[in-house]
Amino acid sequence: MQIFHRSTNLIARLSIYGGVFLIAGTLGLALLLTRSSYNTGKGIVIAQPIPFSHDHHTAGLGISCLYCHTSVEEAAYAGIPATSTCMNCHKLIWNDSPMLEPVRASYREGRPMEWIRVHDLPDYVYFNHSIHVAKGFGCSTCHGRIDQMKLVYKAETMQMEWCLTCHREPERFVRPVSEIYNMAWKAEDQAALGARLSEEYALRSLITCSTCHR
Repeated sequence: MQIFHRSTNLIARLSIYGGVFLIAGTLGLALLLTRSSYNTGKGIVIAQPIPFSHDHHTAGLGISCLYCHTSVEEAAYAGIPATSTCMNCHKLIWNDSPMLEPVRASYREGRPMEWIRVHDLPDYVYFNHSIHVAKGFGCSTCHGRIDQMKLVYKAETMQMEWCLTCHREPERFVRPVSEIYNMAWKAEDQAALGARLSEEYALRSLITCSTCHR
């Protein structure tokens, strides 16, 4: 005796297929969300105490990266300039601008500006600016054309898969140390240059967990 109607077989198949597609769709959506700007912050401008323009200060006025980020060649942290560094110029230039009052107040009161970090890696990630600079990896490799940014935003996701593209094949991104701060620099033949500099700078693929997670 037939207990279930023949249509039950079709319903069972559709339920199985539907469940598979639902799981696959959910995983795909989660993957897209993980890589989206909503999660990574890529391309999103973060409001700061004052609207600081790298484009104006670097490309426009020709101020070197090292004038503000003094420790980038010597320490793990690139460093944020003290208010006194800003006031070296702004005692004389735009010294009565309402927009710069937070800077003047910080200087008068002896308290640091409360900048919000844009490139803020998780606490479980070890990153050292100095070793990357010493080994021939330029500012624009990670930060994009920050010299052209009116307001700072992340040019890259800073996710692990993105970091690993360079850690697997550093020869694709290495440049002469003399060109570290040249944002517009491009190699004529990156393959040949990368092979030569990899040997000269003793580069190797670093993809073990302990390289970044210590």
